[in-house]
Amino acid sequence: MLIHEMAAQLNVTPRTIRFYEEKGLIQPTKQPDNGYRYFTEADAWRLSTILTLRETGMPLAQIKHVLDEIDAGHPDEVLYYLELQRAVMFEEFVRTRQTLTLLDQMIGRYQPDASTWHELWQLAQTSRRNEEIRQKWQDRWQFDRIATRYDQMVREPKGDFDVHRDYEQGLDLAWKHCQAKPDETGLEIGIGTGNLAGRFLARGIRLHGIDQSKEMLKICRRKYPEIETRLGNFLAIPYPDRRFDFLVTSFAFHHLTPEQKRMALLEMTRVLKPSGRIVILDLMFPDEQARQATLHYWRKQGRPDVIKQIEDEYYADISQLRQWLSDSGYEMNHQPVNDLLHLVVAKKQNRTR
Repeated sequence: MLIHEMAAQLNVTPRTIRFYEEKGLIQPTKQPDNGYRYFTEADAWRLSTILTLRETGMPLAQIKHVLDEIDAGHPDEVLYYLELQRAVMFEEFVRTRQTLTLLDQMIGRYQPDASTWHELWQLAQTSRRNEEIRQKWQDRWQFDRIATRYDQMVREPKGDFDVHRDYEQGLDLAWKHCQAKPDETGLEIGIGTGNLAGRFLARGIRLHGIDQSKEMLKICRRKYPEIETRLGNFLAIPYPDRRFDFLVTSFAFHHLTPEQKRMALLEMTRVLKPSGRIVILDLMFPDEQARQATLHYWRKQGRPDVIKQIEDEYYADISQLRQWLSDSGYEMNHQPVNDLLHLVVAKKQNRTR
């Protein structure tokens, strides 16, 4: 086919096809005698792939990665890029909701005098700071790299400071105290390789899962293909409002800063039904005094390696967490698994006027 024939078949303009050629996404054959472009069925398939991905808003650089994976014989990797684009779109959705909230606040407080603008400016600055906090999260722990050995790591004893001590016991308690029912649907945030999710699945509970690590999700899908998993994180959960009866998370919440934890609780509340519950199994301290006492103990033991490990994470302050949850309308129960691992169960309270 010539370029105008290809354009007619795909319902685009020749200029569009030339644009993708200039960007290196397609390479049609050119006749040496007249310079005409000739397109094969393979070119038509490649162009239709590009056009399809562009309809999702996927940037050209990412589309090139998709085509490279297909050319390299890795079609399964295409799913990752589709999920990545969906995650990006949900982040935009969260950002749009934040902007709408800001506008509603401004409209509600606006008065036609000069003093109003200082208050509106403060609202705008708060919104901006929140977005900066959201964007600061990054995977400093490289979960894609450790995914294949994660299940072995969490079950190996690690000496006198083992953050995964009582790992299986903790997961069993999380399942038990969630009190999930067969007619309920839950979400696990930071599903990882599916070790907690498997306990729900074995008892016939419908569970979805999200994780920011594509390699962790690959392993989870191999172990539990029945579970719907998506690329996502605490700060932009890729599901609609009031979707789930319960939320669970294990060994993931401590990767958020205190400010990000508060944002995560708001996002978790968004996707939770009004009478839902949150179950958090994680590394925590009862309060700041307990954290400082633990650091003091390991300093006396001459263990800078342990100090560094604790300070590299963001173990939750249970007293602070209780206050956040109470302010958001939850009733919280707490059970220690050991001196570092704790279980928190928060149930949404229906408050009537």
